[in-house]
Amino acid sequence: MKKMLLATTAVVAFGFGSAAAADLRPAYKAPPPPPPAPVANWSGCYVGAGGGYGMWNQDHEEYFPGGVPISYSTTSGGRGWFGTVGAGCDYQFAPSWVLGVFGDYDFASLKGDHSITLGGLSYTGEEKLKWAWAVGGRLGYVVVPQLLAYVSGGYTQAHFDGYSLGLNVVGVGGPFLSVDSNTRSGWFIGSGYEYQLGWIPGLTWKTEYRFSDFGSESDAIYAFGGGAPVAYTDSDKYVQTIRTELVYRFNFGGAAPVMARY
Repeated sequence: MKKMLLATTAVVAFGFGSAAAADLRPAYKAPPPPPPAPVANWSGCYVGAGGGYGMWNQDHEEYFPGGVPISYSTTSGGRGWFGTVGAGCDYQFAPSWVLGVFGDYDFASLKGDHSITLGGLSYTGEEKLKWAWAVGGRLGYVVVPQLLAYVSGGYTQAHFDGYSLGLNVVGVGGPFLSVDSNTRSGWFIGSGYEYQLGWIPGLTWKTEYRFSDFGSESDAIYAFGGGAPVAYTDSDKYVQTIRTELVYRFNFGGAAPVMARY
């Protein structure tokens, strides 16, 4: 009887000890989720410089004083290279959208022939876009942490040098006509991308296509040497450019990346 009692006591004690030991084991916990992917910080201001290639075209027609037409509408234009400098500021939000403002200045030599017909004779001169500037805004999206794609738009001005026109007749001297320089105002839209190079903190590479429209205006045509206008040329000018720049960004957000929130 004593042996049975001792055995029973031992079994009960063993079971209780096993249960207690099980209670002391740590509960299973699922591993923590992976950290959110970083989104590069595009907030801050920047300066940049570079260059590109551009082309301008114009649909033009000429008329005598009083509005008497001389010729049908024709198209001419110029081509060439340009350098550019600029600056701007961006703000990143939501968290992958970027809103910014900027301004830039182009010093250019986009030149081409401008031919007109006057009094039954054909005249040609070289017209050149000398400089342009623009101010505007852009809206971008961070495609991957290092790549920003954007669209842009705003206000622009371009300056066209004065030029002289000579007769398109072999052996005949000239020039005989001239057109004064003029500055045109208009609007632009564009699209591009900016990529963080990583060689130097804050250094990026930006490339943008831009279309600018300067509307239709009339310029006086003078007999060479001055005097009253002998005719007018009415032209609708528009410019297309591809520009690429190295940009240095002053990051308001510091070196740490902005973390995406999910």
